Amino acid sequence: METNTPAIELNNLVCRYGKREAVNGLSLKVEPGRCYGFFGRNGAGKTTTIKCLLNLLRPSSGSVRVFGQDPQREEVAVKSRLCYVPDVVAFYPWMTVSQSLEFLASFRSRWNRELEADLLGRFQLDPGQKASDLSKGQKTQLALIGAVCPEPELLVLDEPTSGLDPIVRREFIQTVIGAYHANDEKKRSIFVSTHLISEFEGLIDEFTIIEQGRELLTMTADDARLRFRRIRASFAQAPAGLELPGALSVRYNGSDVEVLTNGNSSQLIERLRSLSPIDLTSNSLTLEEIFVAAGTLAKKNL
Repeated sequence: METNTPAIELNNLVCRYGKREAVNGLSLKVEPGRCYGFFGRNGAGKTTTIKCLLNLLRPSSGSVRVFGQDPQREEVAVKSRLCYVPDVVAFYPWMTVSQSLEFLASFRSRWNRELEADLLGRFQLDPGQKASDLSKGQKTQLALIGAVCPEPELLVLDEPTSGLDPIVRREFIQTVIGAYHANDEKKRSIFVSTHLISEFEGLIDEFTIIEQGRELLTMTADDARLRFRRIRASFAQAPAGLELPGALSVRYNGSDVEVLTNGNSSQLIERLRSLSPIDLTSNSLTLEEIFVAAGTLAKKNL
């Protein structure tokens, strides 16, 4: 993959189910080496978008490019360079864990056997256990091993840690996915749709939030943390008639005030400081809090 060719590029993507538009004019670009978050509520169009990327669904209109190629016309070339973990995974029930991985490896030009052995031990998966006897979480673990061991250029993950317990989930995200990305940051890309935004906090470089199939917000994580902030001010007495124009939200708790900002934190800080607070602090929101704040912003703009 050329370093200047996007790993993923969508332009005005539309996908309809009958008369319902699951995705409506969505455009985004994932540069090589980025960990890209794809956020939205249930039914927002995330899985439909991913299926269009993988040629599992045909778009109604618009264009899809993966590594600069059309996944409809060059499906084998595209899929040989990526791995996909869906929100619901399945394996041939008669195969063992080891046989399932051998089956997946047979389609790949490379396979990291040391990583496979390490992850089987870390997840405590029995290579001889049949897939039909695995729990939902164990099937997810097996699918994740199968996605990481080929060391693809692109990981496409749709709710990849669904069913995992919190300890395994955190270790996989921070250690396994983090190591996969760090081993070749310029070439390896991740496109992840997840509700567990907080657990991917340290990995996400850029994200898009969608609502009803449309882009709501696209930003780099660093720019978003600068733009969306929480200001807390404590006063000796609750200020009367406090006006904070431009605030995303204002909450009062006795003589304390909490303000969420959307790009105008310096003006609001100066306004609060003019009222002589006892204490005044300002902090960045987390990506999960930004996701919630973006929903609030969308409702205000309706």
